[in-house]
Amino acid sequence: MAQSFDTTTSSDIHNSNQGSQFTSDEYTLLLKSNTIQTSMDGKSRATDDIFVERLWRSLKQEYIYLNPEAGGLKLYQGVKKWFSFYNHKRHHQSLGHRLPADLYNGA
Repeated sequence: MAQSFDTTTSSDIHNSNQGSQFTSDEYTLLLKSNTIQTSMDGKSRATDDIFVERLWRSLKQEYIYLNPEAGGLKLYQGVKKWFSFYNHKRHHQSLGHRLPADLYNGA
């Protein structure tokens, strides 16, 4: 991870769970020395990431694996289109067969 700070642009905030690997002095000092704030999910909460993990799994299985793109711009455009479909046209069983955008917008 330390090597990546030398070669990439980093974010201002790093989110992780409270596992021992993320709370060690070495890890937190590395983030602080690169002026990165830490944000941690609840301790011992296995369900913290489940919704995001399911979202990424859906994206990969329904779009990425089926549409290998020729470049970064095409990939960005395709993923953007998929998220629009996911939020505005795809009815979700877990939301009572409603659209996420409708719930977000209070419809």
